[in-house]
Amino acid sequence: MELNRRTVIAGAAAAGMAATTLGGTAHATGGRKPVKKLFGKLADGTKVYIWSLENGGTRLKVLSYGGIVQSLEIPDRHGRYANVSAGFDNIEDYVAKSPYFGALIGRYGNRIGKGKFTLDGKNYQLSVNDGEQSLHGGAKGFDKRVWDIEPFTKGSDVGLYLYYTSVDGEMGYPGTLKTKVTYTLTRHGDWRIDYEATTDKATVVNLTSHVYWNLAGEGSGTIEDHELQIAGSRYTPTDSGLIPTGELAKVAGTPFDFTRTKAIGRDIRTSHPQLVTAKGFDHNWVLDKGLTARPEHVATLRDPASGRSLKIATNEPGLQFYSGNFLDGTLTGPSGRIYRQGDALCLETQHFPDSPNKPSFPSTVLRPGQTYRTSTIHTFGC
Repeated sequence: MELNRRTVIAGAAAAGMAATTLGGTAHATGGRKPVKKLFGKLADGTKVYIWSLENGGTRLKVLSYGGIVQSLEIPDRHGRYANVSAGFDNIEDYVAKSPYFGALIGRYGNRIGKGKFTLDGKNYQLSVNDGEQSLHGGAKGFDKRVWDIEPFTKGSDVGLYLYYTSVDGEMGYPGTLKTKVTYTLTRHGDWRIDYEATTDKATVVNLTSHVYWNLAGEGSGTIEDHELQIAGSRYTPTDSGLIPTGELAKVAGTPFDFTRTKAIGRDIRTSHPQLVTAKGFDHNWVLDKGLTARPEHVATLRDPASGRSLKIATNEPGLQFYSGNFLDGTLTGPSGRIYRQGDALCLETQHFPDSPNKPSFPSTVLRPGQTYRTSTIHTFGC
């Protein structure tokens, strides 16, 4: 039975338990003004800062480089904290090695086939960085840019405003895109992301967050025992380059059926052709709710051992579930332990991959005078 998270935190506080790092114990906290410290420097001398936030029992650390979630700590059913987000403890690894750990993704989350699309009769060639495809905005997407950050406190909420302006032609995309992303920790410990963008020329936009989750704790091993439910009865099969074919296939009777909660590892090693191609799950689920005006619940992830859970709500029409297929034991996290295949997973709220080339998919076109807006809410339980 899942306990109320606020009850766990309040109970720990009543017992006078002090909060510490991994393995420490939760205590009730209100919102604290975000704290800024130097994290490191880029090769050109640019300073990278780390911001620390805490509210409602959730602790969040964010880098100005890539808007990266460097750490996100939540308690288990016993009030013991762990960082549940994979990453690094130094800027050098983020620059040289990171597979998008914790990053803000733009201008276009996921893949665009052969890095090409046509808009208003004009052809565009994007930066290609994943075989023949353009992935997550190209070779130097938003994940590799330094963002301007302003902290805020608003009532019982605390958070950060992150700003980045992408100039016309950057990574091949048309238009100067002014982007604002808001990270908010609520008094209940929810982590909310609100994305906004405007452009001076017609372009395509698909922003998302690329946190790698392991609710047992970063570096603790496989996520195959995690239980997942996705409110999507269809998904978008891909070709050998992981580009959607355009089909909206039913999940019923396949390993892709997460309409009812099941362990991730139950079907991940079956010989379904789509799993063979992607080396696991790396697909977009077509959410049953569709594109909505407000965030609605679309997925629940739970680690039975710790009791930690994550519920995701979004107004986006798609969700990319990636099971960490390409983690290969060459990366070491802050715990000092290596990440191997399946040691973390991503749940990326989004429009569908390759939407600019698929007229039947929801449009990702943004025009002058319009404002791109989308939100995702992460609610943690224990």
